[in-house]
Amino acid sequence: MKYYPEGTNPALLKRFDTVNELKDAINSREIVEGVVTVCDSQHNLYVDLGGFTGVLPRLEGALGILEGTSRDIALISKVNRKVCFRIMGLHRDEKGGLVPVLSRRNVQLECKKEYIDKLSTGDIIRARVTRLESFGAFIDIGCGINSLIPVDFLSVSRINHTSERLKNGEIINAVLKSTDDNKLTFSLKELLGTWEENAARFTSGETVTGIVRSVEDYGVFVELAPNLAGLADPKDGIQKGQKVSVFVKSISKARMKIKLAIVEAFPKTDEVPELEYYITEPHIDEWLYSPPASSKIIYTKF
Repeated sequence: MKYYPEGTNPALLKRFDTVNELKDAINSREIVEGVVTVCDSQHNLYVDLGGFTGVLPRLEGALGILEGTSRDIALISKVNRKVCFRIMGLHRDEKGGLVPVLSRRNVQLECKKEYIDKLSTGDIIRARVTRLESFGAFIDIGCGINSLIPVDFLSVSRINHTSERLKNGEIINAVLKSTDDNKLTFSLKELLGTWEENAARFTSGETVTGIVRSVEDYGVFVELAPNLAGLADPKDGIQKGQKVSVFVKSISKARMKIKLAIVEAFPKTDEVPELEYYITEPHIDEWLYSPPASSKIIYTKF
């Protein structure tokens, strides 16, 4: 793997103390990372290289700035964050100091051509969560290039906001769902297990922990795992987001139903459940969530 999401490969974070080290990096065209310390009024970025401070000119700061398809917030938001780049050359500033000139755009163009453009639907990649919105989670799929996982693609269990499923900066697996209009959309739920795989973790008669996701007149939907929820009997005072202990009354594979009873309710939690992946292959062609005996079919074809 050459084109890592930014900030995920410590080996790329380099320190340069001599001119010869800078020249070696220029000649080898290696991809390195550094922390942005300043974004000036012209939106040029300045990067800590150890013994030197490199400059990322505005038009070299991100793919799309030159083309007009990305806004300058893509640069401003990088202060105090790691970015990838190549050292393209050296020049003297007004005071005669040596300044390494960097290009992040160069790396991103190569990443797109050699890696991202070669992905097919069903391919599973590593990505880093960069921003959480109500409609979806933005992920760095390589060298700071962002894509989206819509909120409905994060899990089978429904959530109101992506922050209920993911954390900023988290490293996740994601599967390429579509490439419509050359825009890549990813999904997560297909990697988090089928109904049977998740239900096998629970047994009738035991009491377990869950999170309330929805409160209806006829009952309370409690998430037991990101891809599994059960229905509990109505109970006064229960609110969305509360952690609860629930008694597992019954598990029906044919109906794809888990009946629960709330034993005790606890305060609302900001805790994000840990993700457990059930697919280890680098590619999938299809995914069937429903048990074969179920009358309700939940299926993804890639």
